[in-house]
Amino acid sequence: MIRKLFLLAALFLLFVANTLQAQLSSEVNTLRRINPDNPNNAIWTSLSNTSKYISVGVPVGYFVAGLVHDNKDLKQKAAYTAAAILLNTATTTLLKNVVKRDRPYNTYTGIFPDKIESDYAFPSGHTSSAFATATSLAITTKKWYIAVPALAWSAGVGYSRIYLGQHYPSDVIMGALVGSSSALICHWATKQLAKRKKSKTIQIK
Repeated sequence: MIRKLFLLAALFLLFVANTLQAQLSSEVNTLRRINPDNPNNAIWTSLSNTSKYISVGVPVGYFVAGLVHDNKDLKQKAAYTAAAILLNTATTTLLKNVVKRDRPYNTYTGIFPDKIESDYAFPSGHTSSAFATATSLAITTKKWYIAVPALAWSAGVGYSRIYLGQHYPSDVIMGALVGSSSALICHWATKQLAKRKKSKTIQIK
């Protein structure tokens, strides 16, 4: 089973690499249309930077609230959200170092970044963190008036990364997929652990 998963992962990465090459010219044109000559826009820069703070703030907030109110459910939500973000970070870092896609401004002219980054472009870490957080919030709250703004915020973070000249559109799309998938996988794993724990408790009784 594990070998099959590794094989599927390797085939997926080859597919991604080939797709990136095929779509590159159209992506560069899209990026150039969105990215302005001077991308140092306070709104988009600030929105982009919220990703790292909110991604840390949500699980910490859940945990603190759980401690204050002695609420086990809130503590479990904190653990789940933190696990989703950690899985997302690990997956994003792995993909960056496997694909090794240079930032667009290092390869093409006519692209103006807000600043020079030292790591690779694919996938977008800001976007993946934002979507991991937003999807986790949607799952844990089950309230549309929280889920919709959270997902709109994460989409805005993704757009900002293109506007700021840091990523191709496919970097952002893959970041959204990685982030959302990380949250969904952790949610599934949490439910499986809860079922096993309940089953063991019943057997003991």
